[in-house]
Amino acid sequence: MLKLFDGYVHGGLTRRDFLDRAAKYAVGGFTAAAMLESLKPNFAWAQQVAKDDARIRTESLTYPSPQGSGTMRGYYARPAKAAGKLPGVLVIHENRGLNPYTEDVARRLAVLNFVAFAPDALTPLGGYPGDEDKAREMFAKLDHVKRIEDMVATAGFLKSRPECTGKIGAVGFCIGGTVANTLAVRIPDLGAAAPFYGGPPAATDVAKIKAPLMIHYAGNDERLNARWPEFETALKTNNVKYEMHMYPGTEHGFHNDTTPRYDEAAAKLAWQRTVDFFNKTLRG
Repeated sequence: MLKLFDGYVHGGLTRRDFLDRAAKYAVGGFTAAAMLESLKPNFAWAQQVAKDDARIRTESLTYPSPQGSGTMRGYYARPAKAAGKLPGVLVIHENRGLNPYTEDVARRLAVLNFVAFAPDALTPLGGYPGDEDKAREMFAKLDHVKRIEDMVATAGFLKSRPECTGKIGAVGFCIGGTVANTLAVRIPDLGAAAPFYGGPPAATDVAKIKAPLMIHYAGNDERLNARWPEFETALKTNNVKYEMHMYPGTEHGFHNDTTPRYDEAAAKLAWQRTVDFFNKTLRG
């Protein structure tokens, strides 16, 4: 069921395809439609840091993307009482836009003494719509080239913030993990990148990576894991500093604590590794 859901989430299956294939797993009143509903995100689960937490300040900010969509919007989170400037972290969402889960990840970083900025790739189409199915449909309509430029533009914006030291990293999930890898290619002075189950860059682009990488994969994610050997060879060939962690028995999306794909033990371990990695690479 989780593999079927992964196919549906990433556009490999239509809603009808999912329901037809899931029907064979139906038991009693637990229909295919009920299964799909049970797999949809519950954002109340994900709120580890409340929007009005006194330790942080949050706001929606616009930023220029002259090579992309012109003007973009994102979610900015920072400590309420910082002693001096702090390192920054870009938080790149999955293929559903800037949803509450991604905003909460930004707040989690803010309480850990980072300034965090989470751009919304759906800005050109009006922003995250509040409905995950509609958000995926919107995301698929984005101009791919402009979308990447919109994400690259976030780096200069975050560096320019008066609260930021200018040392920044990137963490991304799913397609956001792919973008985190792309930012490592495109931004020579990126301080660090932590892609969660993201697609690798082209092998010929790996030589451009100067930032150390903290790479997280789900053990049951055959689609992406099949690409790891080639990626690893390119990293070694080009002497890129990296760590790769594979989490056995987990599904693609295991860090997202709004769906049944969430694996608490793996998510907490991967997150602590990521925070330690950013503390090591972005501070000092």
